[in-house]
Amino acid sequence: MGGSSDVPALRRGLAILRVLAGRAGPVSAGVIARDLDLPRSTTYHLLAELVAAGFVTHLPEERRYGLGMAAFELGSAYLRHDPLERLAGPLLRRLVDQVGRTAHLGVLHGGESLYLIKERPSQPQTLVTDVGVRLPAQLTASGRAMLAHLPAAHVRALLPSSERFVLRTDRGPRNLPELRRLLAAERRRGWAVEDGFVTAGFASVACAVFDHGARPIAAISVTFRHFCDTPGGEPCAETWPDLASQVHHAATELTTRISGRTA
Repeated sequence: MGGSSDVPALRRGLAILRVLAGRAGPVSAGVIARDLDLPRSTTYHLLAELVAAGFVTHLPEERRYGLGMAAFELGSAYLRHDPLERLAGPLLRRLVDQVGRTAHLGVLHGGESLYLIKERPSQPQTLVTDVGVRLPAQLTASGRAMLAHLPAAHVRALLPSSERFVLRTDRGPRNLPELRRLLAAERRRGWAVEDGFVTAGFASVACAVFDHGARPIAAISVTFRHFCDTPGGEPCAETWPDLASQVHHAATELTTRISGRTA
């Protein structure tokens, strides 16, 4: 090891790990060879090295391969290092300096939005969104920014019944068809908007952050004071495109930092 000729082998070995990580269960060497367009002899050689290192497990009775304990240990170590929060922190602080409003990093936790980071301006306003707080994902801009990029079946599994569609104010989707229409509009627009869904008098815009498989892994949002001057207190049609552009830039940079990609 150590020569430049080892680099292609390393890349192919990592590609095998990604194939295994993307499957619901163990797969055969033939499937791996086909997916990566590799000769079978090369595939078996790489698998043998990965098995010896503990990153892959061979199931001889099934003639299949799955991820090994070393891969699990590596993933656990990754989580312990809080990489997403560490990479996002400077971006959120920069965003707050630019827009003068509170910014969050959130992830999906089941059917809820879970906030991991909160960065506030020098004169912050009191918000219900704080680190560790969980809110219904369909109500928050950050939650819907991620839901908009999930398959319809996944969204239905997260929100399977009308009981999940709780309201905090008199605004927000009340059922799955309403949510789907809202998600479709936000997916076309490129960002999600929440106008008084969580707390009356506050609005948010959010954009999704994507992993290497173009899956939404997190969202960056900005929350600010806003009152709709409309009859009956109905939500106005404002979508704050200028602010959304800055949020989108931060989300895109975080996607790049975690080696993610958009579809």
